[in-house]
Amino acid sequence: MTFDEARQEAERLRREIEYHNYRYYVLNAPVISDAEYDELFRRLVKIEERFPELVTPDSPTQRIGAPPAEEFGSVTHRMPMLSLDNAFNEEELRAFDERIKRMLGISPSAKIEYVCELKLDGLAVNLTYENGILVRGATRGDGVTGEDVTANLRTIRSIPLRMLIDDPPPIIEVRGEVFMTKHDFELLNKERMEKGEQPFMNPRNAAAGSVRQLDPKVTAGRRLDIFCYGVGYVEGISFETHWQVLEFLSKAGFKVNPDNKLCNGIDEVIQHCTEWVQRRHEIPYPADGMVIKVNQIRYHELLGATAHHPRWAIAYKFPAEQKTTLLKDIVVQVGRTGALTPVAVLEPVEVDGVVITSATLHNEDQIRRLDVRIGDTVIVQRAGGVIPEIVGVVKEKRTGNEREFVMPKQCPVCGGEVYKPEGEVVARCVNPSCPAKLENWLKHWCSRDAMNIEHVGPKLIKQLIDRGLVNDPADLYALTKPKLMALERMGSKSADNVLSEIEKSKTAPLDRFIFALGIRHVGARTARVPAEHFGSLERLSKASLEELMNIPEIGPETARSIYNYFRMETTKELLEKLERYGVRPTPVVKAAVPTQTPFTGKTFVFTGELESFTRSQAEELVQRYGGRVASSVSRATDIVVVGQNPGSKYQRALELGIKTINEEQFLEMVRQAKEITGE
Repeated sequence: MTFDEARQEAERLRREIEYHNYRYYVLNAPVISDAEYDELFRRLVKIEERFPELVTPDSPTQRIGAPPAEEFGSVTHRMPMLSLDNAFNEEELRAFDERIKRMLGISPSAKIEYVCELKLDGLAVNLTYENGILVRGATRGDGVTGEDVTANLRTIRSIPLRMLIDDPPPIIEVRGEVFMTKHDFELLNKERMEKGEQPFMNPRNAAAGSVRQLDPKVTAGRRLDIFCYGVGYVEGISFETHWQVLEFLSKAGFKVNPDNKLCNGIDEVIQHCTEWVQRRHEIPYPADGMVIKVNQIRYHELLGATAHHPRWAIAYKFPAEQKTTLLKDIVVQVGRTGALTPVAVLEPVEVDGVVITSATLHNEDQIRRLDVRIGDTVIVQRAGGVIPEIVGVVKEKRTGNEREFVMPKQCPVCGGEVYKPEGEVVARCVNPSCPAKLENWLKHWCSRDAMNIEHVGPKLIKQLIDRGLVNDPADLYALTKPKLMALERMGSKSADNVLSEIEKSKTAPLDRFIFALGIRHVGARTARVPAEHFGSLERLSKASLEELMNIPEIGPETARSIYNYFRMETTKELLEKLERYGVRPTPVVKAAVPTQTPFTGKTFVFTGELESFTRSQAEELVQRYGGRVASSVSRATDIVVVGQNPGSKYQRALELGIKTINEEQFLEMVRQAKEITGE
């Protein structure tokens, strides 16, 4: 075979293979067998091996060819990827329609065409094609700048490496949502648990975590899919309607949701949304609502957008689903502070696509408030779409055989005394040697927001306790390689990794060290306040109650808790032991903040899931720019940041008339603060 013959044959094979990928992964309608497909692929591989100069970026053989990256680069979207405003009921949808007509100067009785698309709960991405070839793929990020995950997105077979049209536009940004089906999510978690790995919380986290892997081979091993729903920046082609955009994407080889619907007027939209609320369990992938978009593109231009969302689109959120099930038992779990938490054991029930087998009941007072009894039929929902909770009891189904729950007087783990301080709702085990407290304390000590000791997970911690190697966190620093290698499934390299992480944690920042100690009422945010104020562990440990009380960000209860903690003999012994093993926290220096940023002097509360940051990262930003963070909403709260699937804090903010902002508005505040500080 000559070079020219090889070039022509390779080009033909690439087009044929991409066409069959489209038939299989997008249309789900293959026209050749797997064996025939494999033969085409092998022929292309042989040609490219013989003539390496013929390998092209869009070749199907290059989907999983990139080496692991050290970090992701940044990508600025040519057009911002804005968030969506939300509607939670029919009235808010009608208000959206009325607002559109009013802004366009259209008669209130006129009907506007809308496109309805199921709102996927995945990871939004931006795919850039130049002359039909995929050149870049990025996450949404903060809407303006995302992460370059091109190598990972190339591994998703339903994303075409080359558009399947003869005359592609010179440049086009295609927007889509990467997701994992519920079935594939269950398979992935089953595989992870069999390997002893932590399962993902939900399909959205699984999809996002898979796309953000530094090694594309890991991404390729996950069962990811995509639905494309729009375009951003584009040259050389224009559209009159959004429906035309979807048709173009489908024709060009992109996977477009077949359940999209063109509706004539808001009544059809509401009917369509209502139907899908009833059919939500038929959806094989995570979806939490419906996106409604004005169909006419010229209306998009007239309506424009705020800095945070387009005015021509809105997201209707499905109402929280409630199910009834049998409460089989109430068991008591013991946390790291000795807190006894009653947990309901439930007959398995599927809620919002997730099988629920247990739900926290928080404390004995909550059980009395709900009048929950063992044997009751209870109403279950997922708070914020995530955490299972019992919200009521179907008392009409009681038979008389139900039993009231009584909080145990002895710890269910160690048999020690249980004490409930006056005025508090939580009962606690007071035995300092309780194994459950130690196990949870060690998990807390090693966690990311505390000492951040990787490779020391729950299984290793349990072995260390069972073998008597660790009786408090300080004992971690006395571990040796021979001691570790005597444990199950612990080889030389694994032992080295554990010891390296433990050694690295010896100089953890002071605020993380304080949080790791597990002082009552001192969370990760609160720990930073005394760390910055006193500057060293020695000064903090010697601080008087009056000094602690005089810190504005620390309340009286927290001040007393910190003061009492450092006066305990067990604390002094632990700190001396840690110092002997070389644990010396790094002082935290309070960053100089200009007198005025959008955050200065304001108290923020977060609720719901954020896309651009973890909760702790967002809280750190508030503090960096002069603001404060609180864990609950009160009249002292200035701003509540509302993410996806907000909880009761959102409702509380509305009741109190406190300002609420979405994630895009929060990001805008961060951008302004960065400009002011010159970052």
